[in-house]
Amino acid sequence: MLNQILLQVDGAGSGIMGQVFLFGSIILIMYFFMIRPQQKKQKETTKFISEIKKGDHVVTVGGIHGKVFSVEGDIVQIELDKGIKLKVEKSALSLDYSKKLNNAK
Repeated sequence: MLNQILLQVDGAGSGIMGQVFLFGSIILIMYFFMIRPQQKKQKETTKFISEIKKGDHVVTVGGIHGKVFSVEGDIVQIELDKGIKLKVEKSALSLDYSKKLNNAK
């Protein structure tokens, strides 16, 4: 009888280790496929916003295309056409669409 009890305890311990391994592998997969790429994209966006200079072609999050006329702190003045300028926050500029615009030229 004691032998059967010890065998049951041993079997339950290996099941718990399997569950811990499974849970740990799920967390690891989520990190590499969800969290890490998001951190990389955020770093690229921050670099893009800090390196904006006069003459760059940009696209806003709202889809407005223009050329950077001036940069004053967190505000960027975009020239849409000759004489038409628009002030936007740097955070309103889209890295993805600006890359596509610059790669197409």
